[in-house]
Amino acid sequence: MKFGVIVFPGSNCDNDAFYLLKRILNVSVEFVWHKETNLSKFDALVIPGGFSYGDYLRCGSMASKSKIIDSVVKFAKSGGLLLGI
Repeated sequence: MKFGVIVFPGSNCDNDAFYLLKRILNVSVEFVWHKETNLSKFDALVIPGGFSYGDYLRCGSMASKSKIIDSVVKFAKSGGLLLGI
């Protein structure tokens, strides 16, 4: 199973999620920059918590405008596993 950990500017839990998947669970994992649109090589995605775009008001709303979000929605609707923190 191949995992992708989505990275937004300023997010602070992406490294923790990557470490857990790679070192503790020993699964295949890659970081996925928020401007990516092709998620076809992943079986599961992690959207880490923390402060996407820094510690600012409405950071989730700002992250929702990233290019990757449409691909994440399609991924989930097609049966892909998705974990949001």
